[in-house]
Amino acid sequence: MLVESWLYRAAAARPDHPALVTARRTLTYRQLLDAAAGADLPAGPGQQIGLALPPGEAFAVALHACLLRGAVAVPIDLRLGEAQRAQREERCAAVVREALPAGPGRPPAAPQHDLAALALLVHTSGSTGAGTPVALTYANWLWSALGSGVALGHPREERWLCALPLNHVGGLSILLRAAIGATTAILHERFEAQAVLEELTRPDGPTAVSLVPTTLLRLLDAGLHRPPALRTALIGGAPAPPALLDRARDAGVPAVATYGLTEACSQVATAGAPLFCTRVRIADDGEILVSGPTVALGAAGPEGWLRTGDLGELEPGGTLRVTGRAADTIVTGGENVAPTEVEAVLERHPAVDQAAVHGRPDPEWGEAVVATVVLGGEATEKELRAHCAGHLAPHQVPKAIAFTDALPHTASGKLRRGARPLT
Repeated sequence: MLVESWLYRAAAARPDHPALVTARRTLTYRQLLDAAAGADLPAGPGQQIGLALPPGEAFAVALHACLLRGAVAVPIDLRLGEAQRAQREERCAAVVREALPAGPGRPPAAPQHDLAALALLVHTSGSTGAGTPVALTYANWLWSALGSGVALGHPREERWLCALPLNHVGGLSILLRAAIGATTAILHERFEAQAVLEELTRPDGPTAVSLVPTTLLRLLDAGLHRPPALRTALIGGAPAPPALLDRARDAGVPAVATYGLTEACSQVATAGAPLFCTRVRIADDGEILVSGPTVALGAAGPEGWLRTGDLGELEPGGTLRVTGRAADTIVTGGENVAPTEVEAVLERHPAVDQAAVHGRPDPEWGEAVVATVVLGGEATEKELRAHCAGHLAPHQVPKAIAFTDALPHTASGKLRRGARPLT
């Protein structure tokens, strides 16, 4: 199916409406279209073009230039080592490393998007290993935007703040949702708590923002309280501790937890409810399965279901509750333990800011449950183990708890379980 180009449609409907706000300047939809359509793109339709650019105007223009020409955009994480970046760039026909120069002029007619065509190749965050490429079509992005709009609303004057990396699906979806709906994306090059705090507390500030639990915690610690224009703070990238969401709501921050993954083009379930036209079911082994028009090319199995690798439960009414990663399950004395359940209990203790749980080889139990926590107050190991014992089964209580100043996360906010110094 062919549809009118999102950017052309937005520029025709709202030529003078702010499309992109950066630290450098604001671009209207007419200006963004002129820049993208007139850019000298180094490769053509169907070819992969690496975008090795920091978040900003140059990235957005290059991304839209690829979409207008039918080239496949491949965002490159600039924080990767040289060998890793080279591996992701080797299949690209060209790599854009600086702002695209102006070309001979914009195409004479408004191009169309073939919804079945590949739009972007996006790498996963690699929380359990090296990131893998995921092929996302124009249809995937369109259905994701529609589903998000049904779940969260999509006001005509939406201003969505993005301080997420643009090499991951969460950040990219903000730019593309804005173009599809002809609304405004506010783009920060990186997350800096003070800069985001100042943006959110302006009277005419963002109406929506995407955060991960770690950045939400930093904003609350920095004093975020009742941001005047904010209607939605979408919290994803990693499980959001209930205590953190409660703290946000007490501070007048309208935090909404979302579950998603790259292979489903961002959101799968928001506030527990599967997105419009997204189906979710639980396999016999507890794994979350997803199907629908947001699932990436080749990601679903022969029966049309994407195996997410995540564990969950469907509660009455169809609400999805995510309980952890299948690969993270700890088997201790023949009993299965989901680390996220133990982490949630630890994080309900008033002295604990963050917790991470994993299995340690044990000659008696096979694996022993152990934890590492970041404290925001005073607590001892004995006190925290007693706290767990009051809320968990004996086999779930950590055998040992260590303390640290910070836990390592991926750029998209997921806990890097294999990379942290746990006891």
